[in-house]
Amino acid sequence: MAEEDYGSFVDWDQMGEMAKSSGPTNVDCKDLKEFKQMARQGYWAKNHKLRAQVLEQLIKAIPCRTVTPDAAVYRDLMGSAATKKPSSAIPLPDFVDGSPVPHYCLKSEAVASVHRVISCVAGQFPDISYCPSLPAITALLLHFSADEAQCFEHVSRMLSCNEPSRKLLDQTYLAYESSSMTFGDLANKYCQAGHKLIVATAQDVMEVYVDWQRWVLGDLPFSHVARVLDVYLVEGYKVLFRVALALIKFYRKHKVGAQAGQAGQQEKQDTGEVRKDIQAFIKGIASTVTPEKLLEKAFSIRLFSRKEITLLQNANEKALQQKGITVKQKRGNVQLALNPDTFSSEIVSAKEMHDIWSWIPERFALCQPQLLFTTSTHGCSINRFYSHCEGYEPTLLLIRTTDGDVCGAFLSTDWEERKRGGNKLSFFGTGECFVFRLKPEIERYEWVVIRHPELASCKDQGLEDTAPSEGQDPVSLLQTERPAGDLSPFLSARHFKLNSRNTSMFMAGNFDSIIVGGGGDGNALYIDAELNHGRTASCSTFDNPPLCKENFIVGLLEVWGFQDTMAP
Repeated sequence: MAEEDYGSFVDWDQMGEMAKSSGPTNVDCKDLKEFKQMARQGYWAKNHKLRAQVLEQLIKAIPCRTVTPDAAVYRDLMGSAATKKPSSAIPLPDFVDGSPVPHYCLKSEAVASVHRVISCVAGQFPDISYCPSLPAITALLLHFSADEAQCFEHVSRMLSCNEPSRKLLDQTYLAYESSSMTFGDLANKYCQAGHKLIVATAQDVMEVYVDWQRWVLGDLPFSHVARVLDVYLVEGYKVLFRVALALIKFYRKHKVGAQAGQAGQQEKQDTGEVRKDIQAFIKGIASTVTPEKLLEKAFSIRLFSRKEITLLQNANEKALQQKGITVKQKRGNVQLALNPDTFSSEIVSAKEMHDIWSWIPERFALCQPQLLFTTSTHGCSINRFYSHCEGYEPTLLLIRTTDGDVCGAFLSTDWEERKRGGNKLSFFGTGECFVFRLKPEIERYEWVVIRHPELASCKDQGLEDTAPSEGQDPVSLLQTERPAGDLSPFLSARHFKLNSRNTSMFMAGNFDSIIVGGGGDGNALYIDAELNHGRTASCSTFDNPPLCKENFIVGLLEVWGFQDTMAP
């Protein structure tokens, strides 16, 4: 068999149609963009030997630290180890956290080879403290390796990548947990229907999302994960996020189809049962979704750039470090650290606050709501509003109108930031801000650039800090922007250049008013200095309809902060 050089560990009987090699026998391409398209389209996917050769070259091209263990190191260390120690006596290291070895169409004895390779990796990489994806990656690479030594070298190169932008595997609990939080943020923004389903069914959403890497590297059948590997080694870690988001989308479609005709809302289930249900769906996905459909769905999701995701992940990592979470530990429900028996708001119930909490960035999920200001206690004064809210970031604004409507906003930036504009009304904040309404129906409206990333691709020219012309509303003007530099448009604390000033008007305030959202017809929310009268309209920043009656009277206004439950 021509495949034997790269298939000595393969159980060809399990391979089915994939055992029949067809298609091209070589790849001649030097253009990276074209090569990416070839990977996505599966150019070498039908020829096992060619795929193995391409993967070998891709791994050899990974930039690695100077001293990286290779196949010769493995042969020196493990040459006679197999004869001295039964493979069944070689346990997987603790840092894989109990992750099993997927079979991936390997011979039964090949599982022992995976154990030997990982055992050697553990000895050569003492700095690895948490890497649950390693058994799956090792099994996958062994499938395309000539021998264990080659597999070891390939795994070592993936672990030794020294170019931060090309990180391939999480190797610490901090990195793994922050990746899970980042996935939760991405699901919340780019897979809202699927996220809503999980929020409605699972008691602890974050415990569901902690499995996201396992879904791709572990649960997917071999036919699908091999196609993911093709693209993953070309385009990097971001591919895993894309595929996992696509899996959530397909899972939701599966659940909606299964529940068609059943009345009533989703009921909460034990989180473990939801995790098992998702895992079972993904393991059996081949019956409904082809590898091509999976990748097509994954690459149809319009995510921010790799740089933006890296910055978001860094923010999540920093939040975990500040809370002392750097090693695996038992933790409670991080989706809402709230006791429904003691939580007290005059505007929302504990359940409604839980719904709002499912929308906030994951790095704040370890916090609990802290009431900072309420008109029922502190009075209707904008000065007192600022004095109670300054120094807190982020904050949650809740409004109940005299008509009984409830709406509000998640505001990412400290209100003290407004002072940078002097006496001028100027906008600040970040793309994590959003507005919402709870009654009469629940709906959230995010920054328009999340749904239309192309709006962030063109920079404004000549935006200047000018005084309003006669008759012009000062709210429609932006403050002079800082140079964009290395700041992320999504996480930057100030303005950043977009093709329209109207799409970056997040929050503003002075002693006359509080404003959220701008551009277009008006503001998403406008509250006067007495915190008594308000207006709402559609605006370009959030692309929202009016959140309640367009001119309303404030019945009650609350501002909530985020208290660190793990702080001393």
